[in-house]
Amino acid sequence: MSEAVRQDWQRRSLAAVWHPCTQMARAQDVPPLPIARGEGPWLIDHQGRRYFDANSSWWVNLFGHADPGLNDAIKRQLDTLPHVMLAGCTHEPAVRLAERLSARTGGALGHLFFGSDGASAVEIALKQSFHSWRNRGRADKREFVCLRNGYHGETIGALAVTDVAIFRDAYDPLLMRSHIVASPDQRLGNEAQALNEMRALLAERHEHIAAVIVEPLVQGAAGMSMYGPSYLKALRALCTEFEVHLIADEIAVGCGRTGTFFAWEQTVPATKADWPDFLLLSKGITGGTMALSLVLTTDEVYQAFWSQDVTRGFLHSHSYTGNPLACAAANAVLDRFDAGQLERNQQQAAWLAEAFAPLAADPRITHLRQRGMILAFDINPATTVPVERFAEKFHLAARRHELLIRPIGQTVYLMPPYLIDEAAAKFLAAAVAATLEEVVHAA
Repeated sequence: MSEAVRQDWQRRSLAAVWHPCTQMARAQDVPPLPIARGEGPWLIDHQGRRYFDANSSWWVNLFGHADPGLNDAIKRQLDTLPHVMLAGCTHEPAVRLAERLSARTGGALGHLFFGSDGASAVEIALKQSFHSWRNRGRADKREFVCLRNGYHGETIGALAVTDVAIFRDAYDPLLMRSHIVASPDQRLGNEAQALNEMRALLAERHEHIAAVIVEPLVQGAAGMSMYGPSYLKALRALCTEFEVHLIADEIAVGCGRTGTFFAWEQTVPATKADWPDFLLLSKGITGGTMALSLVLTTDEVYQAFWSQDVTRGFLHSHSYTGNPLACAAANAVLDRFDAGQLERNQQQAAWLAEAFAPLAADPRITHLRQRGMILAFDINPATTVPVERFAEKFHLAARRHELLIRPIGQTVYLMPPYLIDEAAAKFLAAAVAATLEEVVHAA
């Protein structure tokens, strides 16, 4: 493709496509990158230039682009049953997926409700929590609690439990009021303070609070803020003590990203009561192929809706609920984990840690951190001149080093496909270091 044709694609895209998380006026100066195809961890443009997809195309792509195994599973399903409504009908891929995910919780979360995307899963969990309390005669429990800098999606209900100003502020007049408590961000060393703040709130408002929602171990949009499983264990105990549901939003951190299939597994749950009341999955569950989200919940929540009275049922749906193609892709993803993917991830995470370790000595960065296949660091404000539009400039400079990466504010992070070998880890570390040098030096 010639340069003129590439520019024409960009012009047409800007004219017709409203791009997400994009100020379109700014996109006139920084147009979108036209991608022709994907192959493994690489995205390839129309001129044959390739870019390592270091953020897995918004954290969805587990096994690389155009993975033959996932593609074959979808093709086989396409030839038999592309779709059937899940109201009044059922099908094998949905049943099998629900059974397999429940088994991964030891049966603690034995009921699965299907959604379409992460935000819809959050909406479903919030509604199920409130409605189940109402069905049990406790309709006053209608408030929700989230963590400072937490992110749970951009629909109206999900934004109400999101504390990221750039997403939330414009729509604040439309949102219900939620309680926002301190995050146990390890960079702040305030886990005890965060738990004390949570305890005080629950002690005061538990008769009115339906649920607490958290991103287990890693708060993504907060700049990959990480914390330990001890906080989650203590939070589970608090929610049990004060009779408040606990929603684990694993949309970004599930499917092996943190080193275990569910991030919650790192709390080492010994009984059904040690699991959250709701656990949400999306993004990686179909390996970056089909839109799907899932809400796993307990017998207790499920039984609250069990009635001959239709108004006590959970009347939530969308047209593609439990789509067989998406379920087939998700089952193919689970097949990989059944075949030892987590063990392979451990080795890949070790290669990443080794390759990036030298960056810890670079005075321009701070808080180099890693949880499984998620690695991040922050630009050190004490030693680095502020760079205007840092994230944008880093993203553009990285392209020149064969790297597709989108920092969050002043945080550079990698959440790559599970295709890392020692050479790939060294390449990523070198590309990130070269990009950092280029951007900071230019400032």
